[in-house]
Amino acid sequence: MNLRALLPGVLLCVALATAALWLADLPWIKNTLHLSALLIVILIGMAGTTLRPLPALAQPGVRFAQRPILRWAVAGLGFRLGLGELVRIGAPALAVVMVSTFASLAFGWWIARRLGVGQKLGILLGVGGAICGASAVVAADSVVQGDKRDSALALGVITLLGTLGIVIYPLAQRMFRMSDFLYGVWDGASLHEMAQVVAAGFGVNDEAARVATVVKLARIALLAPVVVWLGWSLRRHHVAAGTARVAPLPWFLVLFVGFAVVNSLGLIPAARIEVVRRIDLWLLCVGMAGVGCVTGFGDLRAAGIRPIAAGAAQWVFLSAVSFALARLLCGP
Repeated sequence: MNLRALLPGVLLCVALATAALWLADLPWIKNTLHLSALLIVILIGMAGTTLRPLPALAQPGVRFAQRPILRWAVAGLGFRLGLGELVRIGAPALAVVMVSTFASLAFGWWIARRLGVGQKLGILLGVGGAICGASAVVAADSVVQGDKRDSALALGVITLLGTLGIVIYPLAQRMFRMSDFLYGVWDGASLHEMAQVVAAGFGVNDEAARVATVVKLARIALLAPVVVWLGWSLRRHHVAAGTARVAPLPWFLVLFVGFAVVNSLGLIPAARIEVVRRIDLWLLCVGMAGVGCVTGFGDLRAAGIRPIAAGAAQWVFLSAVSFALARLLCGP
């Protein structure tokens, strides 16, 4: 790893994250607009990329913020949870995740075919929209083996739709007066990326973010079996397919649970836990700055109408199904 090559991009993301945290704490933004630091930082990054493409010098560091830093920050969310929280979410929320995810997967592939989206692009969009966004697209592409344009288009559509969700979901929570638990289940079961789920959760409050994080992690656990099945299915139908290259259990999920255990046992004093949580929020902002810096608003135009329509239709379907199930099984 060349630290000198990483430094410019990482420093850019650090600066954006620090600015976003400062802006989010301003009384007018905090109390009137209710914008979280995570939403602010991704919007700043996307606006900057739209106005001026990311310099090549900054790209390695921005990718580093996007992946290792963001995943460590997601693991650090375990310090906001206790084992009692994991138990309390329980079987109803798991049922919401299982039913809505697989229904969305089937619907996503169906609507892509109906709209005339290419087979491999449609598969990538379906997996990314149903399970966990960009990481699901990358994992599925290891067996689908589409061309680079398919993968790039799927990543662009999924990322931009999920970013819209960061804005829309907290507004919907206030409009429908959802409880923190119901909102957290809906958020975790229907938004695309873990980072987007967390940002939308914090757009309401810490409790909603805690619930959403656990629900989303349960959804991510479905990625490995889906990708393995996908590779088997493609080979069975004589479609070129590679070997599934996806870990059975994401490493940040293991760390997340470990940190939750540490938090539950009270091994770290409460005052220090608060410092750890603040640092983790800052790291989340650094990672989200990386996401924003490689995603411009112009990417929607480049993707074309059919992939966007397919991705949006699947998202609406997943959002509606998971909301109805959450309301039925998890209360108002």
